[in-house]
Amino acid sequence: MIFKAPGKGLTVLLLGASLLGFSAIFVKWAVPASPVVIGFYRMLFALPVVCLICLGEAPATREQWRGVPWAILGGLCFAGDLTLWHTALRWTSAASATLLVGLAPLWVSLVMVCFFHARLRKRAWLGLALALLGAVILALAKGARLAGNFGELMGGLASLCYAAYTLVLSRARRSLGAMATLFWVVLTSLCFFGLAALIRGDSFGGGFPTQAWLALLGIGLLVQVGGWWLISWGFGRLSANVGSVGLLMQPVATVVLGWLMLHEALLPAQGAGTVLILLGIALTSLSPPVLVNEA
Repeated sequence: MIFKAPGKGLTVLLLGASLLGFSAIFVKWAVPASPVVIGFYRMLFALPVVCLICLGEAPATREQWRGVPWAILGGLCFAGDLTLWHTALRWTSAASATLLVGLAPLWVSLVMVCFFHARLRKRAWLGLALALLGAVILALAKGARLAGNFGELMGGLASLCYAAYTLVLSRARRSLGAMATLFWVVLTSLCFFGLAALIRGDSFGGGFPTQAWLALLGIGLLVQVGGWWLISWGFGRLSANVGSVGLLMQPVATVVLGWLMLHEALLPAQGAGTVLILLGIALTSLSPPVLVNEA
């Protein structure tokens, strides 16, 4: 069996991944909210909109209900990824944490080869290598320096959670619609972040400035609803490894948005990294994996 060519699915996923680039902007603007509280409001503001849009996608058949546990598991993986990522940011630089989380496509490809009997063509491996190299160059240009400390460990674990989320999201989309999948992911993550914030004793809003509330609203609606809706839709039409490489569009968008909205300087190395990521995405998308043994 050969997966279908990406086509429209990849285009939609890349657009969604570009919207994820706003996440770093909103997180900076959401201070003094803690990382866990940012995650909580990200899901809280997204949930009503997701509920409203996904009314027509409620599971109606036994096959569709089989996708719900996968979507719930995806929510746990996503919440774990964000929690570990935010923890990494407290112990290491954002560039170093980004560098490590960018390893997720490698883990996805290895899992597909080792556990799902997939065979990746040479062109796909080349595309993966180029995309990862581009992500490394972008991170190094932003000052990534790995010192092997606790922050790097958390960033590495976050990449595993992100890879798991990618694989589980792809599995859930076999049975559920994009918005139904997103609903269960958001609801599960909301419960996780709410409980974590209570345990930590974080403030849920006392003294937050207007800018912080607007940023929290933006990350909930633009990033979590808009971005992940498009990504979930795209994953229903892509293999997990192509989708995971496509998500590397996020750091490219972050660089561009940082230049436009935060007046951060653009470096030649960032341009080179961007070109490599885009080339890697193109090569990977043109070489979908082959399942050598259909389960």
